[in-house]
Amino acid sequence: MEERIKVKLPDGSILEVAKGTTPLQIAEMLSKRLFKEAVAAKVDGVVVDLTRPLENDCELKILTFEDPEGREVFWHSSAHLMAHAIEELFPGAKFGVGPPIEDGFYYDVDVDRPLTPEDLQKIEEKMTELAQRDEPYVRKVVTKEEALEFFKRKGDPYKIEIIEQIEDGDTITFYSEGTFTDLCRGPHLPSTGKIKYVKLLNVAGAYWRGDPKNKMLQRVYGVAYPKKELLEEHLRRLEEARKRDHRRLGKELELFVFHDIAPGAPFWLPKGMIIFRELEKFIREELDKRGYEEISTPILVKKDLWERSGHWEHYKENMFVLEVENEVYSLKPMNCPESTYVYKMRTRSYRDLPLRLAEIGRLHRNEISGALGGMFRVRQITMDDAHIYCRPDQILNEINELIDFINYVYGIFKFEPAYYLSTKPDNAMGDPALWEQAEQALKMALEQNGIKYGLKEKEGAFYGPKIDVQIKDALGRDWQVATIQLDFVMLPERFDLTYIDADGQPKRPVAIHRAIFGSFERFVGILTEHFAGNFPVWLAPVQVAVLPITDAQNDYAVEIYQKLKEMKVRAEIDLRNEKITYKIREAETKKIPYMLVIGEREKTNRNVSVRRHGKGDLGVFDLESFISRIKFEIETKTVD
Repeated sequence: MEERIKVKLPDGSILEVAKGTTPLQIAEMLSKRLFKEAVAAKVDGVVVDLTRPLENDCELKILTFEDPEGREVFWHSSAHLMAHAIEELFPGAKFGVGPPIEDGFYYDVDVDRPLTPEDLQKIEEKMTELAQRDEPYVRKVVTKEEALEFFKRKGDPYKIEIIEQIEDGDTITFYSEGTFTDLCRGPHLPSTGKIKYVKLLNVAGAYWRGDPKNKMLQRVYGVAYPKKELLEEHLRRLEEARKRDHRRLGKELELFVFHDIAPGAPFWLPKGMIIFRELEKFIREELDKRGYEEISTPILVKKDLWERSGHWEHYKENMFVLEVENEVYSLKPMNCPESTYVYKMRTRSYRDLPLRLAEIGRLHRNEISGALGGMFRVRQITMDDAHIYCRPDQILNEINELIDFINYVYGIFKFEPAYYLSTKPDNAMGDPALWEQAEQALKMALEQNGIKYGLKEKEGAFYGPKIDVQIKDALGRDWQVATIQLDFVMLPERFDLTYIDADGQPKRPVAIHRAIFGSFERFVGILTEHFAGNFPVWLAPVQVAVLPITDAQNDYAVEIYQKLKEMKVRAEIDLRNEKITYKIREAETKKIPYMLVIGEREKTNRNVSVRRHGKGDLGVFDLESFISRIKFEIETKTVD
């Protein structure tokens, strides 16, 4: 008698099918459209090939390109298809790694010459040809010896190195489509025919394993879609992202620049420092309102601190280490451990808690040069950190306050924060009862605030669960920003922190690590791209340009300029002997929010003609009315 298994679908319904039925067959049973659009399956939470037989009762979700995991599989298979095309066009090519990434895929390749735009076009055409063959992706389990033998015959040292580092007894799998075979865990599409539209974007250098001591390979980036309109939309977004690139805008708007004398560290220019200081002022005002005390701790610290905190063991490779007078020091990569020395300056009572210590501190992290990327990945970082020391019974109230803080700050910029709860990992340390209490406090705080949150199972730190916050920018990209981290172990235990409780006995406090902006550098990069350099008036380095039409209005223009400066409005004046159209065009290029055009009529009537960047003429205002308008926008931090 045929053995049957039960398959639970996302809507809760149960299908009874023959043991060995594949997810692809089930997709066909459910609907023709699902069968056509299916790219992979999720079985009991694990993403697998559509052709993998189901052997036991399970929960099943058929994944399409609309699902994040589905896109990941689609782009992973596309990377393999690209490698296949490169191998056919460049016999003897060797391959590093080829993963899916957030918006596409790449493959690191070693060929005998630099790849040109013409080469990318030929590779695209070959990929399309191979896709049209509709050849299946076939999974095969091999032994370590078989895997090594295969790639030794092929002469691919990179795959050999990867295989040699696989633990004996671990499962090793190959995936093949047509004549191409690759080392891969999968999963993959059922066949190449799913890949309809391909675009290779660019080539960049990438050291093998990210190590500058290794050979530099060529990293070929691409994207692929099942529908033409999706590819066209992606390319449109890329073009818009190119226009908004903070590295280009930073230079054009004279905000910040990078130089190879200091990789990963921006040179803040005067206009960029205005934005930096406005953000700093904003966050400090909120810190003061919300009961924080600000501290500043040393940048250069002996290694003893980092040994005690655990960073020396787990993070040393990312630290800048130096020797001074036979003592080993490090530039601090984070602020956390030093705040404990402030806490321990005196005996703390339960009445002293919560103690909220804020530090806008400069950190240094030794990121490899290949990972650096403008303001988004830097070596020199300014963090708006805080460490809150509280009693266990105060956790919920503190988390509620932090959620309010985050919602308020990001609401100013019209961002909608998305919250994610990361729970206890397998390597968790500390009392399980405290973990349970902490996770429940985080859940309760999120639910009390009416927040729908995502769950990241087992992704908390070893010393406590956390809440991560993401925002979506104008291009629909997600950015990780704020974080709230509960800590029972690293700071309280390792640094032996205590407070005297109501019963006169010493107790351990709980530490809450939190950042609102996170890295100032990264946040300024995000804002620059989100607003395309058109910063809200309160952040704009120059808020008003005063533009006299002829020299005859210069005296009145200077009078207006001086009045604006007196009222703490950031203004500049253009007294050059140029046409007014030129002056306006230049102010528009500089993305100055307001332009005051001064002609003979305005001088006679003691008023101003107001233009708004990107919107044109707003009409004639008397100066006091205009100043009231712009001061209101500045004080309320208005975002259009």
